[in-house]
Amino acid sequence: MQKPTDIPKISPADRVFGAFSAEPPWLIDPQKLEWLNSIESIRQASKQQIPKLLKKRRLPPGSRVVKTAYYLGKAIGGWRLSDRRQSRTYSRSGLARRLRIAFEILGPTYIKLGQIISSGDGIFPPELVTQFKMLRDQVSPEPFNLVRQTIENELGATLEDLFSEFDHVAIAAASIAQVHRARLWSGEEVVVKVQRTSIDKVVAADLAAMSWFAPALVGRIPVTSLANPPSLVELFAETIVEELDFRLEAANMLDIARILVETNQTALVVPRPHPKYVTRKVLIMEKLTGFPWDNVADMRHAGIDTSAVIRAAMVAFMEGAMMYGVFHGDLHGGNLLVQPDGVVALLDYGMTGRLSEPKRLAFLRLLMGGTINDVRIQVEALRDLGALPADSDIEEVIDDLGLDGPPVDPTKLTPEELTAQVREITKALLGYGAKMPKELMLFIKDLLFLDSSMPKYAPDVDIFAEITSLAAYFAAKHGEKIASDVGIDPRVVPVDLEGVRGSLGLDSSVQQITYRELHERREIIRKRMQHRDQPRKRRFAGLRER
Repeated sequence: MQKPTDIPKISPADRVFGAFSAEPPWLIDPQKLEWLNSIESIRQASKQQIPKLLKKRRLPPGSRVVKTAYYLGKAIGGWRLSDRRQSRTYSRSGLARRLRIAFEILGPTYIKLGQIISSGDGIFPPELVTQFKMLRDQVSPEPFNLVRQTIENELGATLEDLFSEFDHVAIAAASIAQVHRARLWSGEEVVVKVQRTSIDKVVAADLAAMSWFAPALVGRIPVTSLANPPSLVELFAETIVEELDFRLEAANMLDIARILVETNQTALVVPRPHPKYVTRKVLIMEKLTGFPWDNVADMRHAGIDTSAVIRAAMVAFMEGAMMYGVFHGDLHGGNLLVQPDGVVALLDYGMTGRLSEPKRLAFLRLLMGGTINDVRIQVEALRDLGALPADSDIEEVIDDLGLDGPPVDPTKLTPEELTAQVREITKALLGYGAKMPKELMLFIKDLLFLDSSMPKYAPDVDIFAEITSLAAYFAAKHGEKIASDVGIDPRVVPVDLEGVRGSLGLDSSVQQITYRELHERREIIRKRMQHRDQPRKRRFAGLRER
């Protein structure tokens, strides 16, 4: 007689088309999901809201703008009277702190904007990033009676009829929604994501206020001049509007799960959305568990190869963006769990990058141009992505930004020179009408997050060897398609590491550098940028070596 342990486990049927867990609480059949039927029309309707929300107004848009004006004005006024008179670093940090306090008071929409900025290391000014990181856990959950009301209105049944258990205390509360643990009467443990009451109306009023104020901030205060307020508000609107319909989030989960299967990425899994309980304001999904992303020590103690974990996450993320134009848009420690077998559970799909086919091709050209160190291809791709106006003179952009000059090691520049370099580049970009397209911002933000995890997960891995290995993977697996899509065959054209060295400020004599060493270099730069004792005015030595 065959023992139970000898009977091979049968993989759940839905893992054929989705990267789901091996022990399903239910099975997903995309053909039977009623909430999925009209998803494209829902997505289009969501996009069509944005121009209406951001339309230009001669008069302030309602009473909300008065409150916004008061608290932002108070923040800027306090800075002008006090912090501005101090050193440049103190001034910028003081302004960022005052803006963060104002955002806290102004509530969920502004907190959400702050949270997006907080995960944009390398995209947004460091003073804003540092201060706005404090907003990640500053949102109080809604009272439980409002949570109950939303669930019952959306699902058409009482809480007691739907769940045998429901934890009244939220396990997480964000600006748009909060999450509760629960158990269905059929026995499955689930997590329930519930949208905040009237958040759609709050967001509409806040976006109107933001778009009215943003143009007045351009060039007037240091941290916002670097962030380009009108473009930031437009980018924020594109992001947050999609998060207001959980049917879009559930569809994103299925799309990412499908791509992971099609690319044979078995090291990541997606929670299953419930086949029935998905509405605009409520999303019930499979509960997944694992080590918190930052708990690397316990992972290693459990025998998990953390280098393999981060490599798998990086490959899957880039593969989705480059080859399919779809990728998770909000990678951070709270959205990633590492299971005991080393598989990464990927959570929260409210922000998902979606590239149209022309933009995917432009994005692919951007990355391939980087691997072969072709500046012209990269700038043209940025133009085609919408980061630069369509009529931009490519040669002029390259010359003005000094992209054809020799690399300058930022660790050898003074704090004043570093600051001036950022200022001059920003000024030139704004002069061209540059902006950050949503998809590019999400990709860079995610890439920077994974890059920042490298010193913990794979500190002694050689960066150049890792890049070469990654390029070889894409050449072997997708070389034919990449060549067909953009005319660059990675199977024939080798990786040009000189471009990588230049981006890191290294000369050609450097043959290898680990993530640990790179992190140490960045710490030097960060400390120099934060140095408070430099004089406020000093002539800039030059954007690039001449």
